Amino acid sequence: MIGVDWGRSSFRAFRVAKDGTIRDRRSVPRGVLNVPNGRFGDTLRDEIGPWLAAGEAHVLLSGMIGGRQGWKEAPYVPCPAGPAELAAGLVDIGFDWAQVKVVPGLSGVDDSGVAEVMRGEESQVIGVQALLRAGGLACVPGTRSKWVRVRDGRITGFTTHMTGEIFAALRGHTILGRMMRDGPTGGVPFEAGLARSAEPGGLLHHLFGVRALTLADRLKEAEAPAYLSGILIGHEVRSAVAQASDSVVQVIGLPDMTALYARAITGCGGYAERHDGEATARGLALIADHARWM
Repeated sequence: MIGVDWGRSSFRAFRVAKDGTIRDRRSVPRGVLNVPNGRFGDTLRDEIGPWLAAGEAHVLLSGMIGGRQGWKEAPYVPCPAGPAELAAGLVDIGFDWAQVKVVPGLSGVDDSGVAEVMRGEESQVIGVQALLRAGGLACVPGTRSKWVRVRDGRITGFTTHMTGEIFAALRGHTILGRMMRDGPTGGVPFEAGLARSAEPGGLLHHLFGVRALTLADRLKEAEAPAYLSGILIGHEVRSAVAQASDSVVQVIGLPDMTALYARAITGCGGYAERHDGEATARGLALIADHARWM
């Protein structure tokens, strides 16, 4: 089986054996927004053609490829939902070289009844066996970070935080970015930002402090991005942890991001267990197994 995590900016594919072992992997910057003229079928064939030629006949896609800007929209499945519900909601896509299906995203509401949606993160979360066995809280950092609650093998609810997207917007399109240069992502400046997020004044006040500290020569321009990141991640984590009863958070994603979030969670009194982004492959294999593809 071939599992593909096809997001807005990246394409990650995994060739998975029947026992769930990852036999091969591929990652390229050919996300949904980088495919010209909606030629998703051609792109898929270009990237996984050798695996298809080797006999793979089933391809499972997850992520924004199943959204309105993707290949074919897969309707959201309401929470609570687990591998069985996701398998039941798979959507077929016409493709001449293999049977291709899209994993549906999930929908839900937050504690105030406001709508929530996700696409792609559900496959990562169910790929963490500790969550399916015992339940708990997961964090999937990214452009729009997800905090996901799991119980009895199913995702029961989640919240979204636009931390990564706000960081990019502030750095690229506001006065803050004019006094920033590339530098380390963590370290002392990140820790200082985390500490600042716990102080009075609120997020909007803390943000302007990034510029004021730089003008006062108390923060170097190369340190400002890490300080800003610490403030934003700190506010996100403090908010999410305060609303959760779980002290252990399963953090899933790329190593550099999970390291930052693990540090923030620890600083807020929690405990983080880190999992690599290949949890997606394990989650897709589990969905495929429920669809009798494995």
